[in-house]
Amino acid sequence: MTRDGPPAGRSTRFGGFWALGGGAVVIVVALLILRPIVDSRECPNHGGNGNASSFGDARLDLVFVLLLLGWLAAVVVEQALPVAWRHRQPVEITLRAAAAVLLALTASCCLAVEVLVTCH
Repeated sequence: MTRDGPPAGRSTRFGGFWALGGGAVVIVVALLILRPIVDSRECPNHGGNGNASSFGDARLDLVFVLLLLGWLAAVVVEQALPVAWRHRQPVEITLRAAAAVLLALTASCCLAVEVLVTCH
């Protein structure tokens, strides 16, 4: 075992998944800080017509979407870096990259729909 990592010739278990996990933590913290409305009965336009934001400020809808897109972009970029491929077979590289991107994409879409459509 080397001082700064796993033994030579062996890949790290979470190599290629750091952006996925780190971005998920950032998004959860952002949601805890921003506290969006998650129940449609609490919306300012409940029982009426019109659109309202799930956040206190309507501009945060765009910020939230940009945060989700940035997370997805970070996951894709990390999968393109050679460090995510180190000591792995091509099939394993492809499967890990597809899993990371699909997890980030699915979570982003589900979060966006759940949070942004609640009061519309």
